[in-house]
Amino acid sequence: MKNKSLLDTDIFSEIRKGKNSKVIAKAIAYKAIFKKYTISVITVSEIVKGWRKLNRNDRIEEFLADLSKIEILNLDQKSAELSGLIYGDLEKTGQPIGLADILIASISIQNNLILVTGNTKHYQKIQLLGYNLQLDNWKD
Repeated sequence: MKNKSLLDTDIFSEIRKGKNSKVIAKAIAYKAIFKKYTISVITVSEIVKGWRKLNRNDRIEEFLADLSKIEILNLDQKSAELSGLIYGDLEKTGQPIGLADILIASISIQNNLILVTGNTKHYQKIQLLGYNLQLDNWKD
Protein backbone atom coordinates (compact mmCIF):
# COMPACT_ATOMS: atom_id res chain seq x y z
CA MET A 1 0.00 0.00 0.00
CA LYS A 2 2.28 2.71 -1.30
CA ASN A 3 -0.15 5.08 -2.93
CA LYS A 4 -2.74 7.39 -1.48
CA SER A 5 -6.30 6.37 -2.28
CA LEU A 6 -9.79 7.81 -2.55
CA LEU A 7 -12.37 5.66 -0.77
CA ASP A 8 -15.60 5.02 -2.60
CA THR A 9 -18.80 5.29 -0.59
CA ASP A 10 -19.26 1.52 -0.27
CA ILE A 11 -15.80 0.99 1.23
CA PHE A 12 -16.06 4.00 3.54
CA SER A 13 -19.42 2.68 4.77
CA GLU A 14 -17.89 -0.76 5.36
CA ILE A 15 -15.13 0.82 7.46
CA ARG A 16 -17.73 2.67 9.56
CA LYS A 17 -19.78 -0.52 10.05
CA GLY A 18 -16.68 -2.47 11.10
CA LYS A 19 -18.07 -5.86 10.02
CA ASN A 20 -15.99 -6.91 6.97
CA SER A 21 -12.69 -8.21 8.34
CA LYS A 22 -10.85 -7.88 4.99
CA VAL A 23 -11.89 -4.25 4.61
CA ILE A 24 -11.06 -3.47 8.24
CA ALA A 25 -7.57 -5.03 7.99
CA LYS A 26 -6.77 -3.05 4.84
CA ALA A 27 -8.25 0.12 6.33
CA ILE A 28 -6.09 -0.19 9.45
CA ALA A 29 -2.96 -0.76 7.35
CA TYR A 30 -3.82 2.21 5.12
CA LYS A 31 -4.47 4.55 8.03
CA ALA A 32 -1.18 3.53 9.68
CA ILE A 33 0.63 4.87 6.59
CA PHE A 34 -1.50 7.85 5.54
CA LYS A 35 -2.95 8.83 8.97
CA LYS A 36 -6.44 9.60 7.60
CA TYR A 37 -8.89 8.47 4.97
CA THR A 38 -9.69 10.48 1.86
CA ILE A 39 -13.24 10.66 0.51
CA SER A 40 -15.04 12.98 -1.89
CA VAL A 41 -17.87 15.43 -1.31
CA ILE A 42 -19.99 12.99 -3.33
CA THR A 43 -19.53 10.35 -0.63
CA VAL A 44 -20.55 12.89 2.01
CA SER A 45 -23.75 13.51 0.05
CA GLU A 46 -24.47 9.81 -0.45
CA ILE A 47 -24.03 8.97 3.23
CA VAL A 48 -26.16 11.88 4.42
CA LYS A 49 -28.85 10.90 1.89
CA GLY A 50 -28.82 7.28 3.08
CA TRP A 51 -29.28 8.20 6.73
CA ARG A 52 -31.92 10.82 5.85
CA LYS A 53 -33.99 8.23 3.98
CA LEU A 54 -33.97 6.17 7.19
CA ASN A 55 -34.88 9.23 9.31
CA ARG A 56 -31.64 8.78 11.25
CA ASN A 57 -30.66 12.39 11.91
CA ASP A 58 -28.64 11.15 14.89
CA ARG A 59 -26.41 9.16 12.51
CA ILE A 60 -26.10 12.18 10.21
CA GLU A 61 -24.89 14.31 13.13
CA GLU A 62 -22.45 11.59 14.21
CA PHE A 63 -21.11 11.28 10.66
CA LEU A 64 -20.74 15.04 10.19
CA ALA A 65 -18.90 15.31 13.51
CA ASP A 66 -16.36 12.72 12.29
CA LEU A 67 -15.59 14.61 9.07
CA SER A 68 -12.91 16.74 10.72
CA LYS A 69 -10.74 13.59 10.90
CA ILE A 70 -11.09 12.87 7.17
CA GLU A 71 -9.67 14.51 4.05
CA ILE A 72 -12.54 15.52 1.79
CA LEU A 73 -11.90 16.29 -1.86
CA ASN A 74 -14.17 18.69 -3.70
CA LEU A 75 -15.53 18.47 -7.21
CA ASP A 76 -13.53 21.18 -8.95
CA GLN A 77 -13.99 22.46 -12.48
CA LYS A 78 -11.46 20.07 -14.05
CA SER A 79 -13.09 17.08 -12.35
CA ALA A 80 -16.52 18.31 -13.48
CA GLU A 81 -15.30 18.64 -17.07
CA LEU A 82 -13.76 15.16 -16.93
CA SER A 83 -16.95 13.69 -15.50
CA GLY A 84 -18.91 15.18 -18.41
CA LEU A 85 -16.55 13.51 -20.89
CA ILE A 86 -16.79 10.17 -19.10
CA TYR A 87 -20.58 10.38 -18.75
CA GLY A 88 -20.97 11.24 -22.44
CA ASP A 89 -18.66 8.42 -23.52
CA LEU A 90 -20.45 5.88 -21.33
CA GLU A 91 -23.86 6.88 -22.68
CA LYS A 92 -22.58 6.97 -26.25
CA THR A 93 -21.33 3.39 -25.90
CA GLY A 94 -24.52 2.20 -24.16
CA GLN A 95 -22.85 1.58 -20.80
CA PRO A 96 -24.28 4.21 -18.44
CA ILE A 97 -23.54 4.07 -14.73
CA GLY A 98 -24.72 6.33 -11.92
CA LEU A 99 -23.68 9.96 -11.92
CA ALA A 100 -22.28 9.70 -8.37
CA ASP A 101 -19.86 6.96 -9.48
CA ILE A 102 -18.75 9.04 -12.46
CA LEU A 103 -18.14 12.09 -10.26
CA ILE A 104 -16.15 10.03 -7.75
CA ALA A 105 -14.09 8.47 -10.57
CA SER A 106 -13.32 11.87 -12.08
CA ILE A 107 -12.16 13.22 -8.70
CA SER A 108 -9.95 10.15 -8.30
CA ILE A 109 -8.43 10.51 -11.78
CA GLN A 110 -7.95 14.27 -11.45
CA ASN A 111 -6.13 13.85 -8.13
CA ASN A 112 -4.11 10.84 -9.36
CA LEU A 113 -5.46 8.62 -6.60
CA ILE A 114 -6.31 4.93 -6.55
CA LEU A 115 -10.06 4.45 -6.18
CA VAL A 116 -10.82 1.88 -3.51
CA THR A 117 -14.20 0.31 -4.23
CA GLY A 118 -16.15 -2.90 -4.08
CA ASN A 119 -18.03 -1.83 -7.23
CA THR A 120 -15.26 -2.61 -9.69
CA LYS A 121 -17.69 -3.66 -12.47
CA HIS A 122 -19.07 -0.11 -12.74
CA TYR A 123 -15.70 1.52 -12.72
CA GLN A 124 -14.09 -0.94 -15.14
CA LYS A 125 -16.41 0.47 -17.81
CA ILE A 126 -14.56 3.77 -17.38
CA GLN A 127 -11.19 2.04 -17.65
CA LEU A 128 -12.29 0.27 -20.84
CA LEU A 129 -12.91 3.66 -22.43
CA GLY A 130 -9.23 4.47 -21.90
CA TYR A 131 -9.45 6.70 -18.85
CA ASN A 132 -6.57 6.39 -16.39
CA LEU A 133 -8.62 5.15 -13.44
CA GLN A 134 -6.70 2.99 -10.97
CA LEU A 135 -8.82 0.60 -8.90
CA ASP A 136 -8.31 -1.42 -5.74
CA ASN A 137 -10.97 -3.66 -4.18
CA TRP A 138 -10.47 -4.05 -0.44
CA LYS A 139 -13.27 -6.64 -0.35
CA ASP A 140 -11.12 -9.13 -2.34
